[in-house]
Amino acid sequence: MFSLPVYMTGMTMGFSLIIAIGAQNAFVLRQGLRREHVFAVCLVCALSDAVLITAGVALLQQLLEFMPSLASVMRYFGAAFLILYGARSLYAAIKAGNDGLKVESGGQTSLSKTIITCLALTWLNPHAYIDAVLLLGSVSSHFPGQGVAFATGAVSASFIFFFLLGYGAGWLRPLFAGPISWRLLDTVTAATMWTVAWKLLSAV
Repeated sequence: MFSLPVYMTGMTMGFSLIIAIGAQNAFVLRQGLRREHVFAVCLVCALSDAVLITAGVALLQQLLEFMPSLASVMRYFGAAFLILYGARSLYAAIKAGNDGLKVESGGQTSLSKTIITCLALTWLNPHAYIDAVLLLGSVSSHFPGQGVAFATGAVSASFIFFFLLGYGAGWLRPLFAGPISWRLLDTVTAATMWTVAWKLLSAV
């Protein structure tokens, strides 16, 4: 039976991981501000995340069938990573500089070159594998039999976030012109990470 709470947990985790400032998000925002190949860029990013998330959840679920004890190991690993990730986000919020996210302008770029750049920023980024495959996969192991619900929630977060970021870039530009909004996002991300880590550890 599809679990709505598990779906919402997957979505929350997906948003918390993807919302952090990074090269991929900066690229999507840049394309949105320039009104250039926005749909293609958002779709490529979201589909790439969907593949990585599904692979992470499915792979770990299969491993757990042969190694049930792996669940505890992954639970501790996931909690430790969440705590460290949250600390990093809080540090970024405290140490944020005086500048907001800068997006350079320039001439038109071809669709093929834009997609290649987008794919490189996603698939050549080790954090994509750590976040989508290892972290989300390990957290999903806490919900036996509900991997589909968790993965669907995380994938939904990716689609919602990327398309909102791409098409809402015009509205977001003044909002993220300074560091305050990014500090708030990093603080919320840290709080979310630590909350999920506490839930993982309290269930042991």
